[in-house]
Amino acid sequence: MGRITLAAIRSVAMSTTYIRGGTVVSPTGSQALDVLIDGERIAALVDPELAPFGDPDRTFDRVLDASGRYVIPGGVDAHTHMEMPFGGTVASDTFETGTRAAAHGGTTTIIDFAIQRQGERVQDTLAAWHTKAAGNCAIDYGFHQILGGVDSDALKAMDELVAEGVTSFKLFMAYPGVYYSDDGQILRAMQQCASNGALTMMHAENGIAIDQLVAQHIERGETSPYYHGVSRPWELEEEATHRAIMLAKVTGAPLYVVHVSAKQAMEQIATARGRGANVFAETCPQYLYLSLEEQLGAAGFEGAKWVCSTPLRSREERHQDELWRYIRTGDVATVSTDHCPFCFKGQKEMGIDDFSKIPNGMAGVEHRIDLMYQGVVNGNLSLERWVDVCATTPARMFGLYPRKGIISPGADADVVIYDPNAHTSIGFDKTHHSNLDHSTWEGFEIDGGVQTVLSRGTVVVDRGQYLGGKGHGSYLKRGLSQYLI
Repeated sequence: MGRITLAAIRSVAMSTTYIRGGTVVSPTGSQALDVLIDGERIAALVDPELAPFGDPDRTFDRVLDASGRYVIPGGVDAHTHMEMPFGGTVASDTFETGTRAAAHGGTTTIIDFAIQRQGERVQDTLAAWHTKAAGNCAIDYGFHQILGGVDSDALKAMDELVAEGVTSFKLFMAYPGVYYSDDGQILRAMQQCASNGALTMMHAENGIAIDQLVAQHIERGETSPYYHGVSRPWELEEEATHRAIMLAKVTGAPLYVVHVSAKQAMEQIATARGRGANVFAETCPQYLYLSLEEQLGAAGFEGAKWVCSTPLRSREERHQDELWRYIRTGDVATVSTDHCPFCFKGQKEMGIDDFSKIPNGMAGVEHRIDLMYQGVVNGNLSLERWVDVCATTPARMFGLYPRKGIISPGADADVVIYDPNAHTSIGFDKTHHSNLDHSTWEGFEIDGGVQTVLSRGTVVVDRGQYLGGKGHGSYLKRGLSQYLI
């Protein structure tokens, strides 16, 4: 921690911000430190007892008091779907509304997904997503690329995209006829990733078998949202996860399994990691808090609000408890949201007589930091692990570290002042900024709350007031994952 002099500060033309009195939390520890921000970057971490500045209120352009609060890196949500087309409709959050909601919740970076379908040029689909996002985002953003049609042209395009900073590719073992890739296509894509250094992301469910189960439930008249979960049993997530791990082993490609919901699938990942496999797991808050019985099994058609894939799992089978445990052991690398909201009216209602027609997805980008902090309060994870899974490891995993995910000199000044003594009541009429006609997390009470959010040194949220703006967010050209070997 270098000593910063007044002369050095005054020689810089950019505006300065000084955050004083807080506890800086990193994956390796927590310490009482002040944070000096110069323009868009963090300039220094300062021992408050050795600060050479005299009166900070006179020295800096802006002083933020973080006394009694945590100072953490802005969240990195590595799995969002703004404006995603699905099932004959489009996710209700635009890049503008979705990133504004993210900012309210302390997330300052998202990585969204450009989507290629069979017959489309990969480069054209990435360009389309750039057009959607450019000039509209409130926070910084990057892209993964979904490959829905793995052929020779797509494989060549993967190398081109890596050079452009899109260094991860998502494949689907689910959704036949939409995004599905067979094992041969997956093998070829993984071989390409092994060659160019990109990370393979996998939606691991046996979609061929699931489609048969779905058809059988519909034929029997079992059409309510509850059967969405029943038709996607954990066995078919575990089987696909194991198959993906084996394909990764054959090809030598690192593997990142998205939205893991079943404890048995996590066991496959943990076992592979124990044997030295370069395999990583992501889970989401919905799989830690919500359940098949309580949400998907809600009265009437209400359960449609929580239809997503992979589905919510049974609380009786303790999937939720086991996922918390795997976060603590480090086998779950990151917690993202899979944010893909659809309004209840007019969108989720498309499947009112047939659960298979309900658009899959729910909102989460605004509440991830709070929901995971409640895990700290409940003793499910430490302060340091909270920061790690929500910010630092996602940044490292997807080629953004040390620019993102850490409070450190030289990093972007993406900073959240988090008040552990606050209380956050989540609900549609309380804390809701997503373009959605209901709150996924209605009624949740959080012991803690986001106070102030800075994105590249600009205060975008303060005490619930949005101070940011459309177009502040910049595109992030990502490097290779730091976890590739």
